[in-house]
Amino acid sequence: MARNVVVTGGGTGIGYEIARRFAEAGDEVVIVGRRRAVLEQAAAALGPTVTPLVCDLADPDAVEHALAELPAGIDVLVNNAGSRETVPGAGPHALLARWRGDFERNVLTVVLLTESVRDRLTQGAGRVVTVSSIAALRGAGSYGAAKASLHAWNHFLAAQLGPSGITANIVAPGTVAGTEFFGPRLDEAEVARRASRTLLGRIGETGEVAAAVQFLASAEAGFITGEILHLNGGELLGR
Repeated sequence: MARNVVVTGGGTGIGYEIARRFAEAGDEVVIVGRRRAVLEQAAAALGPTVTPLVCDLADPDAVEHALAELPAGIDVLVNNAGSRETVPGAGPHALLARWRGDFERNVLTVVLLTESVRDRLTQGAGRVVTVSSIAALRGAGSYGAAKASLHAWNHFLAAQLGPSGITANIVAPGTVAGTEFFGPRLDEAEVARRASRTLLGRIGETGEVAAAVQFLASAEAGFITGEILHLNGGELLGR
């Protein structure tokens, strides 16, 4: 039976691959993001079961407005939207902008939507999967702190949803190719440097993250909740 799936940040990279897998499984998928052209292009490529929805998930008014266009019942919610704030400059104002930006883009984008659709999650079988980052455990300043806060929030969410038979888990990737996150910084030399920090000698692929998300959203993962699944090739262990 087809499920209703919502994937934030579904227009590119990891989110696109997640949406593609659910669509190929026969599910109805809504991809959510801020860039209309990107979402519409992605939806056209992914097929007729994928619907684009433009929304700035850090804006509560925009989230409220988007609720009318989201499914009345949601089987799977994938919180993938997020980015790293790149405000330049020194001093307290630049520092505040950087920390506030990372919190808004990586925490509020997850919490505002999830809390707004909690009553729509399928009782007894709903799945919430949130994409975090290895930065939550390695540091990385304001970005790492924002992602780490999602881990604490997910524990709370899992406890809140558990009595309804709904699971809430996190996937925390390391460096992944094929995304917009690193921009031009992820050149050949940087890929080699990051690959050398892993135990497998390579960086990850978007499909590997999507496969983990799809597993946690499956019926087989129904007894897994409040967990963090690390996908970093052993980078967290170090070499």
